[in-house]
Amino acid sequence: MDLLNTLVDKGLRRESPTREEALAVLATSDDDVLDVVAAAGKVRRHWFGRRVKLNYLVNLKSGLCPEDCSYCSQRLGSKAEILKYTWLKPDQASAAAAAGVSGGAKRVCLVASGRGPTDRDVDRVSETIKAIKEQNESVEVCACLGLLSDGQAERLREAGADAYNHNLNTSEATYGDITTTHTYADRVDTVNKAHAAGLSACSGLIAGMGESDEDLVDVVFSLRELDPDSVPVNFLIPMEGTPLAKEWHLTPQRCLRILAMTRFVCPDVEVRIAGGREVHLRTMQPLALHLANSIFLGDYLTSEGQAGHKDLEMIADAGFEVEGAGEVTLPEHRASARSGGCGSHTDGGGCGSHADADGAGAGGCGSHAGGGVCAPASASTPAPARPAEEPRTDLVAVRRRGAGTDLAPNA
Repeated sequence: MDLLNTLVDKGLRRESPTREEALAVLATSDDDVLDVVAAAGKVRRHWFGRRVKLNYLVNLKSGLCPEDCSYCSQRLGSKAEILKYTWLKPDQASAAAAAGVSGGAKRVCLVASGRGPTDRDVDRVSETIKAIKEQNESVEVCACLGLLSDGQAERLREAGADAYNHNLNTSEATYGDITTTHTYADRVDTVNKAHAAGLSACSGLIAGMGESDEDLVDVVFSLRELDPDSVPVNFLIPMEGTPLAKEWHLTPQRCLRILAMTRFVCPDVEVRIAGGREVHLRTMQPLALHLANSIFLGDYLTSEGQAGHKDLEMIADAGFEVEGAGEVTLPEHRASARSGGCGSHTDGGGCGSHADADGAGAGGCGSHAGGGVCAPASASTPAPARPAEEPRTDLVAVRRRGAGTDLAPNA
């Protein structure tokens, strides 16, 4: 199809598609989904080969957030029966991180619920970063602590942080429908601060909240302009006890089209499949590896993910390989602009250019909580067949292991 040939050519040149072309990708039929995956896969392999970067989440502080993000199980007023605990001590967080690193994770994402960190919180996280780096010098550390105040990004950088995550989540036009306790501009300001401090910016979206195709294209084009090094694509997990508990709009084919559109718009950045892949992609997860070059290993913030060893088997069976600690994730033209190893944004090209060091984001390193993911059906008791459009609530399970518990983590 001419559209896909055009998008491949543009992706190989780091040229932006038009909004109409991006919308056309989302409008393709299920019959064409394999053609869409094959086309976007050419762009993915051109810039990233067959490498898959593994990331591991550590939820430093769970629940009791004063913000009202509708997708989030940790939000103000949430009735979701998630784990709730205050700050992990540095040695506890370091032990949790070590489990992920031993499973193959190259990056550890330190997430804490809340509007944003106090200066004391930054000190606490700085100690945690140092503890992790002492155990694993080569591991990348990404912090995700909410809205940053002046000087906090610099302090995290000095403590050894490599990156900062803050997701845009949805289009600016619809942001007020999802959250009222802070603004889209607040999120932009925080990623500005991360950029200015020399941190690698990580900012993405959550699909499946009832948004239109136009909203999805808007947020991905906004991300291109903001120029983060990594773009996590979350698929909403409608958690019981949250306002979006009944929002089940995604099919595996729709998820693949969203990932493909993101790859075409942001051809040479780390596109990460974040929360929701097990619930919404299900048995089609391996196809998504042809579009994204990064995933989370094991569990998420407040919900369970696929078993870590199953993630590794999936990657190998699909013909991909886990990215090694000594490999640079981003293409040379982006990575060469940064002295560190976790990639960089450049003044031109890449996933757009960042005007005035623009950036945006919020939510957790993947999603602030509501994009969390879930346990597979028991291997000994296969789930009965059900209509494709029926919500798969059987795949949603609250995390009860790992950080904040006495049970071993899933890594």
